Amino acid sequence: MIRTVARTLLRQPGVHRNTRTLAPLSFYSTAPPPPPAGSKTVPSSFQVFNREAKRMQKERAASNAEESRQVDYVKDEVAFRVVDRLLDIRREFNEVVELGSGCGHIAKHVDTDMMKKLIMCDMSETMLNRDKDTEYEVPVERRVVDEENLPFKENSLECVVSSLSMHWINDLPGAMIQIQRSLKPDGVFIAGLFGGDTLFELRTSLQLAEQDREGGISPRISPMADSRDLGSLLSRAGFTLTTVDVDEVTVNYPSAIELMQDLRAMGESNAVINRRHLLKRDTMMAAAAIYQELYGNPDGTVPATFQILYMIGWKPSPTQNKPLERGSAKLSLKDRLEGEESVTPKVE
Repeated sequence: MIRTVARTLLRQPGVHRNTRTLAPLSFYSTAPPPPPAGSKTVPSSFQVFNREAKRMQKERAASNAEESRQVDYVKDEVAFRVVDRLLDIRREFNEVVELGSGCGHIAKHVDTDMMKKLIMCDMSETMLNRDKDTEYEVPVERRVVDEENLPFKENSLECVVSSLSMHWINDLPGAMIQIQRSLKPDGVFIAGLFGGDTLFELRTSLQLAEQDREGGISPRISPMADSRDLGSLLSRAGFTLTTVDVDEVTVNYPSAIELMQDLRAMGESNAVINRRHLLKRDTMMAAAAIYQELYGNPDGTVPATFQILYMIGWKPSPTQNKPLERGSAKLSLKDRLEGEESVTPKVE
């Protein structure tokens, strides 16, 4: 299902107001054994993102609480869809751990019929406590936790969820192994993260602008996971009954400038280690013009595509349903198909 989030920026003398509406529309690498719980080391071969830079970006974004709340629209929407998948599991959990919770996007959508307590974990203390005075239907506990180094004991958690956080993890296979290890048998892991086609319009426009104005390109948009790899990653981490699906959220902005401003306010700025820290004004204006020319809508706005990858995996348990042994089938698929062909009426 593809949804459009319309972002209209209205500017009048003395007025700055954002109105957004929702309307239906149309490294993968060989993972070493996981580090001990609470360990602060990540193999250098997995260092793609500067985690400290990402923490500081989130800290700065949350420090301006009013502006930060205005750009919650994408994270709130994806959190709703993650919770919708959690609802399909007809089980009441005592505690659910949320990794990369931010200010509490999933907490807005859960109730006591789903869980008795939500443990919100994020690497940014300021982001974690931005809305600490907000009361939710489910009791929440806030913990400062780095998603790359989980402090949870083995076989201690019933359910782990994550919404728009894991695309900033350096060693994604290793993080999945840590989550699987922390879950109890028959525990479930549900996550949504940005996929590789996210912001492809902005990536293309920036590359063309940099090539034209500066004679080369640099990594302006962070690398992200591919949907074709997630199933293998879940299986390698030890999960069973895995599910992966892809969704898209399209957001319309007045121009690429407002898009980049909102990304910064979300704490979603680029955090690649070898990124360039400065985007020249001339290059930025050229990118905005290219964006408008290549992808602009008839009404003058520009679309930004956020590809969301959802994954579900279960920790193995003797109580889970298992596939029948090979060769135990009582009916032949070939015979069944041939039988259906024999009774299909001919059309002349």
